[in-house]
Formats: sequence, C-alpha cells, structure tokens
Amino acid sequence: MKQLKLRHIPRKLLIIKPSSLGDVVHSMPFLNVMRESFPAAEIHWVIARGLEGFLDSHPMVQKLWVINKDHWKKIKKIPVNVSEIRTLIGALKSECYDIVIDLQGLLRSGLLTAATKAPLRLGFSEAREGSRIFYTHKINGDRDMHAVDRYLKIAAAMGCDTGTVAFPMPLVKESPAIRQLKQETGDYAVLAPGARWKTKLWPAERFGQLCSLFSIKSIIIGGRADAALAEDVLLHAEGKAVSMAGKTDIKEMSSLIREARFMVTNDSGPMHIAAAYGVPVAALFGPTSPVRTGPYGSGHVIIKTANDCAPCYKRNCRNIRCMSSISVEEVYERIKGRL
Repeated sequence: MKQLKLRHIPRKLLIIKPSSLGDVVHSMPFLNVMRESFPAAEIHWVIARGLEGFLDSHPMVQKLWVINKDHWKKIKKIPVNVSEIRTLIGALKSECYDIVIDLQGLLRSGLLTAATKAPLRLGFSEAREGSRIFYTHKINGDRDMHAVDRYLKIAAAMGCDTGTVAFPMPLVKESPAIRQLKQETGDYAVLAPGARWKTKLWPAERFGQLCSLFSIKSIIIGGRADAALAEDVLLHAEGKAVSMAGKTDIKEMSSLIREARFMVTNDSGPMHIAAAYGVPVAALFGPTSPVRTGPYGSGHVIIKTANDCAPCYKRNCRNIRCMSSISVEEVYERIKGRL
C-alpha cells in the first residue's frame, strides 16, 4: 500500500464517523492507532445525536461535535437545519485541523470533510454519494473485508503501525439499580433481540424460547424502540429473563454487556460492544454478511441462514425467510457449550 507523506506531526485531527453504534465501535481500533501514533495530537470526533453518550468523556477524544443528522433529512426543518449547518461549518473551519478522516463515506460526511479546509482530507475511494470528490487522498478500503480492518487501512496509509488491534472502550456507568440487578441475577446471559433493520430480526418469541432452555438467567437489552420486542421475549422465557430494554443509556447497557457470560444477538450495535469487551457472542445473520460486520475476533459463534438469497443487504423484504428459517433448536445446539 502506498503511504502518504505527512509533512509534519499533526497537532489536531478530526474523525468523522457519526453512526451507527456498531460502526462507531468498529472505529475504536482506528482511534487507538491515532492516539498511539500521534500522542500529542488533539482528537475531535463528529458523532450523531443519540450516540454521543458512547464517546462522551472518552479519554482519547478531546471534543465531540454532535450533529442532528436525522433532522437534516426533514423538509419542514430546512430553515433550522440551514442555520445549524452553517454554524457547524464555520466552527469546524475555525479549528484549523491538520488532518480530517471521513470513515462514514456519504455525501453529508464528505461535505463536512470539505468544509474544514484541512490540507489533508482522507476517505475511501469507494465512498458513496460522490463524497470521495471532497478528499485530497483516497484509500482503497475493500468492502468485502471486516469494517475494523477496512478502517485500519486508512491508518496504515498514513504510515501508522496497525499490527495491534485494540478496542479502547469508553468508561461505563454502573448505577445503583444496575449494580443491584447484577447481584440479584448472579451469572447471566445477555439477549439483544433488536436491530436497525426489520430484516435482521430473529422472531422475538424464539429469543424467549431459547433463554427458557438456559440454566442461567438472561437480561434483555436494547433501546426504547426495542421495548415491545423485549416484552414478547419475556412472554416466552418462562420466568428466566428480565428486561432492561429502554431502561438504560449506552454506558449502562455497556456495563451489563461487559459482565455477561455470553450474548445472543441479531446483527446489531450491542453485538459489537460485546465483541469489543471479549464477551463470547452467538450472532444470528440473515440479510447481512458476518464477513463484513460480524463480531470481531475469535471465540464467537455465527449462526446464519442456509437460504441462497442471503446476504441480500435489503432493509425491507416481503418474506424474511432468512431469519425465520433459523430454529431455536439449531441455536441452542450451537451455543449449549457456553452454558
């Protein structure tokens, strides 16, 4: 790989990776390499509203720029958005970054990259929505490799040592309620029945049927949008599960994940948090590829559909047979050694 020639050691750099949660977790090794390679540099990060809690107070990140990207898509909010974006662009430009790295690779992130006027603006050559035209240097990322390794290709192009892959996870938060739950539950598994795409969802009742077979209790995690799914899991869990879906912030959820015996999950953000902590994961895959976005590292179990239509990467499907074809018995047989 051809390396970039840095004219001087950067004093300030910006990482643009607003979302999603799993992608931000995948970016942690890249952050670690930046901190190891440029220990005196000030590192800033552009993050989406709702995910700032993950990086808030991270010792390696000196400043977070929180963007309300979901509102930027709403026509009714154009006047507010224009004012907000204009203020953001002016503020980013005034920071005088030496290097800006766009790990997102979309038009929005490309525009923010260009707005900084940084002398070195890096991104992937295969970035979407025309965002690559805003980079001074383009790196071939290869979409058929794991996201963690793909991001590290940019670090390698910068001349950084990427031989060690480490996840410098942010500080967790353990409230009295979480601490009490852990004490009362004892040894436990974590279930993550939610996902951003409906096509990634394994039926909630099967999560419940699965944990009813465990010899230990399960804690169900997720955001507010997953609360209804969690209730369906509880209905079939025969009293062997408790739901914390929608009752924790990201740091509290991470605390629950970190001390779990193992996790059973769809392709989701919590799955990547577990893998980053070294918690064994049993991951259920249908429309997406575990090669690209599976739990990183060894010791995990991948259960994927045998249907020839997968992976299709579709967010919508009339017949989600890829996930419905995975049985409770199959999953239990694959993971019962963890019990």
